Amino acid sequence: MTAFPASGKKRETDYSDGDPLDVHKRLSSSAGEDRAVLLGFAMMGFSVLMFFLLGTTILKPFMLSAQREESTCTAIHTDIMDHWLDCAFTCGVHCRSQGKYPCLQVLVNLTHSGQKALLHYNEEAVQINPKCFYTPKCHQDRNDLLNSALNIKEFFDHKNGTPFSCFYSPDSQSEDVILIKKYDQMAIFHCLFWPSLTLLGGALIVGMVRLTQHLSLLCEKYSTVVRDEVGGKLPYIEQHQFKLWSMRRSKGRSREILRL
Repeated sequence: MTAFPASGKKRETDYSDGDPLDVHKRLSSSAGEDRAVLLGFAMMGFSVLMFFLLGTTILKPFMLSAQREESTCTAIHTDIMDHWLDCAFTCGVHCRSQGKYPCLQVLVNLTHSGQKALLHYNEEAVQINPKCFYTPKCHQDRNDLLNSALNIKEFFDHKNGTPFSCFYSPDSQSEDVILIKKYDQMAIFHCLFWPSLTLLGGALIVGMVRLTQHLSLLCEKYSTVVRDEVGGKLPYIEQHQFKLWSMRRSKGRSREILRL
């Protein structure tokens, strides 16, 4: 009779001192959660790589181009140099060959300052060869290269002093201007928007998976504690019922003995 209360009190004391041991066990993640976390980290790593590549190939030239201001130019003289420049091109999988291309020079006059300068097609043309208007794709057909240069020369010759839009660098001492900007603000927006969106999406995927795992762990802890509390009360109730039954039975026997 006295063993039941002792065991009941011992059980209540064990669960009142702290949580059960299995409550602190971490819930194992499913295969789907592992794939989702891996996908999130892959997206974040890919976005960092995109930031690096686009920053070196587009953002850096754009920052140099952003320093140029718009002005108007008039063509003064166009000429194809007699000396053709060397270039290299691929003629197969393991074949490289040497070629030559004509150098077209376009001399213009800046309207706002009256300064003479060489005109280039864009920022890339200035970096490749600052002496020529553009650098064509190198190949073996010399006539095709020459015809392309003659068509551009004819275009500027027909300008007849007509002003056209151009871009110059006010802080630079080099006498060169460009006809168009290769990278505009919309291109920069896409270079920043899509990597940022990929980085945010990867972070959200990882965060949602971790939040789901945390909520599942809290739910498991709560259900375990409630189940153990209910399990601890049941033996006490059964013990109390057994005491009442024993008392009723002893009273019944006493009455029978008195009747006899």
